Amino acid sequence: MSTEDAEQLALDGLAPRKRRKRAPAVKTPAAEHPIAQVVLDIQAIHLGQTFDYYVEEKYSEAAQPGVMVRVRFGGQRVNGIIWKRTDTSETPESSLRFIERVVIDRVLVSESMRNDATLIADAFGGTRANILRLAVPPRVARVEQEQRIGNRTGIEKNGRIESLAKIERESYEQLQRQYGNIDLLRTALEGQRFQAFVLDPLPGSHHWRQCVAWMVAAALLQGKPAVLVLPTMREIEDMAETLQSIGLRCFAPTQSSNGAYGGDFAILNAQMAPAERYRAYLAISGGQVRCVIGTRAAMYAPVDGNALFLILDDVCYQDADGMMPYANARGVLRLRAKAHNGVFVAMANARSVQSQWETDAAHVGATQVSGFSTPIHAFPAVTKEASPWIRWLNRDELARLADSTIGARVPHTAVRVLSKALESGPVLLSIPQDGIGEALSCAKCHRQARCSYCTGPLERLRDGSVRCRWCGVATVQWACPACHNERMRVVRVGAAGTAQELSRLFRGVPIVLSTPSQPRGIVPDIGFAPQLVIATPGAEPRVRGRNPSECEYRAVAILDAWTSLYAFGIDAGVDTLTSWMRAVSLCA
Repeated sequence: MSTEDAEQLALDGLAPRKRRKRAPAVKTPAAEHPIAQVVLDIQAIHLGQTFDYYVEEKYSEAAQPGVMVRVRFGGQRVNGIIWKRTDTSETPESSLRFIERVVIDRVLVSESMRNDATLIADAFGGTRANILRLAVPPRVARVEQEQRIGNRTGIEKNGRIESLAKIERESYEQLQRQYGNIDLLRTALEGQRFQAFVLDPLPGSHHWRQCVAWMVAAALLQGKPAVLVLPTMREIEDMAETLQSIGLRCFAPTQSSNGAYGGDFAILNAQMAPAERYRAYLAISGGQVRCVIGTRAAMYAPVDGNALFLILDDVCYQDADGMMPYANARGVLRLRAKAHNGVFVAMANARSVQSQWETDAAHVGATQVSGFSTPIHAFPAVTKEASPWIRWLNRDELARLADSTIGARVPHTAVRVLSKALESGPVLLSIPQDGIGEALSCAKCHRQARCSYCTGPLERLRDGSVRCRWCGVATVQWACPACHNERMRVVRVGAAGTAQELSRLFRGVPIVLSTPSQPRGIVPDIGFAPQLVIATPGAEPRVRGRNPSECEYRAVAILDAWTSLYAFGIDAGVDTLTSWMRAVSLCA
């Protein structure tokens, strides 16, 4: 018997089973709008367009625009958002595939949010998938059922609208006595067309919060949503406390037996737990919550209608997104406000370059993310009364005051003023930086040593030679352009050394260090008691007192002010002014 005729014998009961071939499932396209244009969760730029898929008849009702679906793309399965339903497709019919399933049968991305994502992607050179990756948080399935039974009680229930209207009216009357053009802002909040404003708040750790709370109340009373983008969680906590003081409730579990959530404003930021962030997103997109506060992530809050879009400290680095397409929070909020016929407001203790340019009607030009903004600032008499006493203790001023300690880091005049302030409360000393940072300056006038070719900062190498940090050109025979001195000195600034120096000047006074590099880290709050606080920009503790008059520092001193300009960034001057104004605003 040849090998070709040989058979593999099988034991009884172990013969191979004959498999019955299944007929492929017959899928019927939807009767109406059978084609779905889907934006896939793929970040590659060349795949940024929509892709056409058939919608099966059984998914026709659930697969609406804005719904998340699961599709097959190439050899993988990916999620996507249905952007539009159409009747026809330019893709050959033989290449069209069916949507595999609907992930969640509720609209995650509304029509206005889809339009906003398209505008933002076009303005910043990205794709809609880039925007959705940042705007829509990861799905948490158990949260979806909880949100279906959420509490939808608004400010119009239980007489809360009358209380909020009274607070809004009283706040507006107070702001009318302090600010010019504030009536234009209120008219804009009551209107239906786009307007932009740049507001310069008066100094004080509480005043900016009162201004924002009034704008939120005015917007909610008109049925408009509000989106507030704040620099850090510290400002978010302060703003949440102020909103609660005017009767608004934070989005949180209610006392109902079903464990539903409810509230008037929600916090939205990237540091939240996935479930909490997804729950807040669903509440906002469903209209359950009308006010959103948060960090940069809140700029994509899914609100509809002509809303209020506000940003605080638009120059801070936290507002610049580090992911493609690197959108800036200020530009995104202004673009969305224009698309929604809403109101855009930029607030800061020191105007950003962008805000200052936008208030100049003679030179500003309209783009997608910029244009003219109406300036709002306090009356001169009000500003003078609210501002603290300010004095620049340079060499000329100290000579005029006959101070014998000219050249000291903390001259005797400053010691006398700070000692008097310590009798009634805390004193803040702001230092440019903490650590062993070095910079070269003129030994005579303390002007920063810069390159004669590119104006970059100079650095001293280990071998003693000097070169430019930017262009790398070696520097020889350097001379100060201001005083023509030829000697340089190394400047070092740190918190620990400052504390040791001040402990000898202010004996027996408690000293608090608040910097990221110290063992205790950033101190969030201090009590209203005599103490010296040494802090770097952005790490200044808040003063907690029994009343608003005890929530400010009695004095603020900016140490080594001339070294603050030695930062190596191109925006060193802007950042320095911002940090100075932030520190000064804590003393009002």
